[in-house]
Amino acid sequence: QVRLVESGGGLVQAGDSLRLSCAASGGTFSRYTMGWFRQTPGKEREFVSAISRNSFPYYADSVKGRFIISRDNTKNTVTLQMNSLKPEDTAVYCCALREAFLNSRLPHDYDYWGQGTQVTVSS
Repeated sequence: QVRLVESGGGLVQAGDSLRLSCAASGGTFSRYTMGWFRQTPGKEREFVSAISRNSFPYYADSVKGRFIISRDNTKNTVTLQMNSLKPEDTAVYCCALREAFLNSRLPHDYDYWGQGTQVTVSS
């Protein structure tokens, strides 16, 4: 069974940076698409970024140019480098795994989920 564990969340000020990590165990990590989503109370789960098994990145328009997603298949990890953070970025960020080749922004397309890590950006 696949297990995903996020880390790196915290409290920062607007304009600061954070680096989120997702450690995966079980399955063949290198052949799967990985994604990041975020949730805020009262809102639906929102797509943030995804990266295919060949390291092709995909970003939501709201974070494009500010966030960078990467993966290290030798360590079974996915990283989300978040720069120029804004208060509207405040959310619980969850890592997800999709057993497919192509990137997707739809939560339904992902098969496994981590518990999430809190990111809070103050103004």
